Amino acid sequence: MSTEKKSFFGVMKSYNSNFWVASMMELFERWAWYGMFAVLALYLTGSTDEGALGFSHIEKGQIMGVVTAILYFLPIITGVIADKIGYKLSLTIAYVLLGTGYYFMGEVTSFTTVFLVFLWVALGAAMFKPVASAIITKNTDKSNSTLGFGIFYMMVNIGGFIGPAFSSTLRTQFGWKIVFLQAAIVIGINLLILLLFFKEGERIKKEETIGEAVLSSIKNIWEAVKDTRLSVLLVIMIGFWTMFNQLFYTLPTFIEDWVNTKALHDSIAQVSPWLASFMSGGGDSVNPEMLINIDAGAIILFQLMVSYFVLKMRHVSAMITGFIIASIGIGITFYTGNGLFTILGIVIFAVGEMMTNPTFSSFIALISPKGKEALYMGTYFLPIFLGNFITTFISGNLYQAWSDKLSLLQTEMAKRAIEMPEVTKEFSKNDYFAAASEKLGMSQNEMTQFIWDTYNPNKIWYVIVAIGIITIIALTVYDRMVIRPKEAKEL
Repeated sequence: MSTEKKSFFGVMKSYNSNFWVASMMELFERWAWYGMFAVLALYLTGSTDEGALGFSHIEKGQIMGVVTAILYFLPIITGVIADKIGYKLSLTIAYVLLGTGYYFMGEVTSFTTVFLVFLWVALGAAMFKPVASAIITKNTDKSNSTLGFGIFYMMVNIGGFIGPAFSSTLRTQFGWKIVFLQAAIVIGINLLILLLFFKEGERIKKEETIGEAVLSSIKNIWEAVKDTRLSVLLVIMIGFWTMFNQLFYTLPTFIEDWVNTKALHDSIAQVSPWLASFMSGGGDSVNPEMLINIDAGAIILFQLMVSYFVLKMRHVSAMITGFIIASIGIGITFYTGNGLFTILGIVIFAVGEMMTNPTFSSFIALISPKGKEALYMGTYFLPIFLGNFITTFISGNLYQAWSDKLSLLQTEMAKRAIEMPEVTKEFSKNDYFAAASEKLGMSQNEMTQFIWDTYNPNKIWYVIVAIGIITIIALTVYDRMVIRPKEAKEL
């Protein structure tokens, strides 16, 4: 036992200051990002009388899906630029872009300006993303890299948990603008950490220009995806990321529209008043982002346990099992308007995510030809990029047509030939709901239940779970035709 403890502390002592600086910067960057992103769907589509923007779900889908897709494509370019100009300068540029971008996101209100400022934020995030992991790679070796990346991934989830928790309380107490100001301040802390504590290591300088280096990176990606085994796997993984994205793009607005979070708050308060207050930001209803945040909380608590369990499984078996569990979980969250089932579904989904996401990187390495592991790993972000584009239409167009409470209520009022004012900045969504409730002679809860029973907005779960089922089938076929024959040859 003492030997194991010495071994563990020996590994912990082996990490240099740059490793810990990068890990801490990752925590703060994720705090800022998820503190904003976990509530972004609510802010974009929320009622204007509460300080939100009142956009349609189609506009929300375009802003979140297209911009985030671009974010995950850009590291192919920004990673090369960082290698050329140095990590410290790259991170300085990233933090200036992120800090200013987050601040101005709370100041602009039109679709075009919000899209452009969020794109500005995405550019900063794309500058940061490859550098943080590259610093960890350069400051670990075979003896400590496994634990090192485990610590790094833990920082991701701690930041991803703290950010929405702070945003939930802050927006409830002080309004929406404070969420974006919080993100800007946290990025400012990161800039101070960078300038005061990060030491730039020696760089290998190559003769090629930035343009030549970017072109070479794109050629390398193309060379990798020409391998059918890899390209088919990447296409299959688009399904996972499309399904995963629903957690942040679609579920918050679904909870806001259809889940009675006041009843959930009261149920939790009977067990723990403190927890109910924490999850409601001090209000009387559980905030949707705090339910979404259960995913990050579960990962922090159970990732090591799940990872240990997965070690005993084949990579592809772990991924298939993870897909099955995640599909069940996401289906439950959209199937019912009962908040307790929402919580259950998110926890189940988190278990599937824990089995699938970390395993994907190892799986790419498994099918990579010897000597081309780094080349193949460069394709990791491609399915995330494409998954975000597809999510644009599910979270936007499909949700608007099938599940948006305002749209369905407008359809019902038109069907009954009841005249209602158009929703504008002067006559908000909340005003519309109140007026419709009065004209229908129903309470708000009764009206919501009536629209649910009449239009079945939860039917969107058919599409989301179908994506998961198709992914499971495709991966199973892929295992039979590609992976098992490869494993048989290596025996």
